[in-house]
Amino acid sequence: MNEFSKIAQSIEQQLATIDAELSSGKPDVDFVALGKEHKRLSDILGKYGEYRTMIDDLSVAKSLNMNDEILALEANIDVTRGVLGALLRPRDPKDDANVIMEIRPAAGGDEAALFAGSLFKMYSGYATKCGFTIEIIDISENDIGGIKEVNFMVNGHGAFEKFKYESGVHRVQRVPDTESQGRIHTSTCTVAVLPEAVTIDFKIDEKDLRVDVYRSSGAGGQHVNKTESAVRITHLPTNTVVTCQDGRSQIKNRETAMRVLQSKLVEHFQSEEDKKYATERKSQVGSGDRSERIRTYNFPQDRVTDHRVGATVHNLPVFMTGEISELLDIVSQKLNSN
Repeated sequence: MNEFSKIAQSIEQQLATIDAELSSGKPDVDFVALGKEHKRLSDILGKYGEYRTMIDDLSVAKSLNMNDEILALEANIDVTRGVLGALLRPRDPKDDANVIMEIRPAAGGDEAALFAGSLFKMYSGYATKCGFTIEIIDISENDIGGIKEVNFMVNGHGAFEKFKYESGVHRVQRVPDTESQGRIHTSTCTVAVLPEAVTIDFKIDEKDLRVDVYRSSGAGGQHVNKTESAVRITHLPTNTVVTCQDGRSQIKNRETAMRVLQSKLVEHFQSEEDKKYATERKSQVGSGDRSERIRTYNFPQDRVTDHRVGATVHNLPVFMTGEISELLDIVSQKLNSN
């Protein structure tokens, strides 16, 4: 317990200082930032209180030789110690950012495209449950309701923290709607995740941009626009291309495309090599081969397994509606502790 007791004392002092600031009535007090920090510190202190109570209970259980209770408490103490360690770890400043996500079918043809659509619906449902909003940047659909590619933003404070470990190859094993013989197929999709750039350390020169406008298009009459509202922006020095065609306004599409372009260029210019963005994306998603995967969605066995942490959850139909927080929390906790 001593490992956290001094930290707890320090947190109590910080909370007292924040309380004084919040009640000072000073006009320049940042109530939002102080309120968030107050909650963060209070959560740590609350978890420490749970930890201290379990330590006391363990001492009592040992004095009474309550073996079953001792084993249960020791297991809970280990978990709580890990949670405290994660809460005390310096926070990634990018965690608060909006998220730019890309889903592409890889191996599996039409079934992979259908699964890409399922993943997009899953992430959209989860984002809504978290209080975030989805903004489609660009989407390309096929004739059977699948997605050939979708780029979208998840907007909301803390979005990147929720989605940052979703990068990689997602593998599905199921009987496709297109399969008449009832055979199980294995297909894959790649998911890439980037934080939206919050601060821009450089200025994009307009002369370095080529802006093309054209008519939006989509399968089955979706996302079709008779005016040239779609926008493609190419950053010529780096050959970075961003397309946005979901909005009905050319001005809105250009604004969204510029936001995405800025984020991609921040990743590009912060790297030691000119091709860091491409390298990072490749490291996130691999080649998309069936043997490369971070997660498997096995419909016949009604399970989802994350291979990075060895965690499995069940009830896939509900999971695919966006009820994915249980697995994502496990993944986040274990990967953050590494």
